[in-house]
Amino acid sequence: MTDKELLELAAKTARVALRDLDDIYDSWEECPVLIHRGWNPLTDDGDALRLAVKLGLSMDIFGATTTCVRHDFMGVTVTDLSDPCVATRRAIVRAAAEIGKIRP
Repeated sequence: MTDKELLELAAKTARVALRDLDDIYDSWEECPVLIHRGWNPLTDDGDALRLAVKLGLSMDIFGATTTCVRHDFMGVTVTDLSDPCVATRRAIVRAAAEIGKIRP
């Protein structure tokens, strides 16, 4: 899955309930546009944390490895030896995307 696809699915999963985005988009079909408007939890710590909170994710961070889980979801684990923050943001986005795949 590409980063763009991950972000689109993560945004739809969280229904991007961030106040500043709700006023911009009339429908979720426009969701991919928000990636170009600055919402990017793959690169922004604040966006990633808000996404994790919105979805109720728990994180276990050990060195360069982050695992994100939720009560109804087994979770994902990401390792990035170059930057543990990258691993954490990517784990959050991948977890959001995976939850979106299993949620009706």
